[in-house]
Formats: sequence, structure tokens, C-alpha cells
Amino acid sequence: MAEKQTAGRDKLGNLAPQFAELNDDVLFGQVWSREEQLSARDRSMITIAALFSAGLYPQLKSHLVLGKAHGVTKEEAVEIVTQLAFYCGWPKAWSTFPMIQEVYGEE
Repeated sequence: MAEKQTAGRDKLGNLAPQFAELNDDVLFGQVWSREEQLSARDRSMITIAALFSAGLYPQLKSHLVLGKAHGVTKEEAVEIVTQLAFYCGWPKAWSTFPMIQEVYGEE
């Protein structure tokens, strides 16, 4: 991941500085940067699937944005959600499709 993440420090730095440091430096710094093992695009698709399955919509929306930046297409995002709807819940798909429209546009 080329761009340094500061979301942890920006949003939680005062409240939970150790958590913010782990988020920015370990998760997004060390883990996400291991592109020899797994590309940022693939990590985004896996993360989108995990957040969808858990119903963690605020984080899911953020990772749809990040996934788009990593090359996940709108069609791929729709296909991920369609596939997971059968395994994780139809209502979750209904909750996620508007986020995809917002992130990628209507087209």
C-alpha cells in the first residue's frame, strides 16, 4: 500500500492512541504492505467480504472506497455481494448495494 494510513490517529488518536498506532502502523503499515504475499486489490476483496459477512457497514463503506482505489471494479464489488448474499444474508446485500452505488456511481 503506497499511501500511509492515518485514519486511526485522525479518528482515535486522542481516545485510544495505542489502538490508533496499531491500526495505522501494524495493520495498514506492515500487513497491507506485504504485496509479495497478497496484492492490495486481493486484500481489499477479502476485507470487503469479511466486513460484509459481519455486517460492519461503516467499515465496509470505507473499504469499498479503498477497494476502488486498489482496482476493485464496480462489477466485482457487485459480484462479491451477490455471491455472499447466499452465504451471509440477503438483507446484508440490500444494505450494501446502495453503498456500492454511492462509492462507484450509478453508471
